[in-house]
Amino acid sequence: MQIKMRGEKIKITPAIDSYVSEKVGKLDKYFENPEEISANILVRIRGIEQIVEVTIPIKNAVIRAEERSKDLYEAIDLVVDKLERQIRKNKTKIQKKKNKVRLPEFNIDYQIEEKEETKGKIVKEKIIETKPMSREEAILQMELVDHDFYVFKDDKTLETSVVYRRKDGNYGVIDAK
Repeated sequence: MQIKMRGEKIKITPAIDSYVSEKVGKLDKYFENPEEISANILVRIRGIEQIVEVTIPIKNAVIRAEERSKDLYEAIDLVVDKLERQIRKNKTKIQKKKNKVRLPEFNIDYQIEEKEETKGKIVKEKIIETKPMSREEAILQMELVDHDFYVFKDDKTLETSVVYRRKDGNYGVIDAK
């Protein structure tokens, strides 16, 4: 697996680089062609918290996890454990989907612009490119990135839609017209 790492308010030392490479490299066993996959890792500091964010775009999904801790190495261990659980949990779902229907290649290109943090203001903006997919595929993607909602282009109407997790454990869909 190719590892692309950057630090925000922290210098990535060779020790940090080798520790992350070793830990994230253990995920190679879950992928058929790990040399074709790249992991984007962001290490940042906010106050006394060390935050490690890992995003692994694969052909039909995006696997993402974020962990925080006072100890950087503990945060790295926690995020790798979380990724491993996500992959194992969703591997059968992905395989069933793959066998059931031919999924289109799914990549997210996004740009993040961080703004100065002030209460009640927009502090983060994302621009995403959506690909047509079914509602079931959107739910799977939402579960893989561990978010409460997911924006996608409905494959039947080609309109932008949002699938979200309801408090009762079910899902809802908002369709834009």
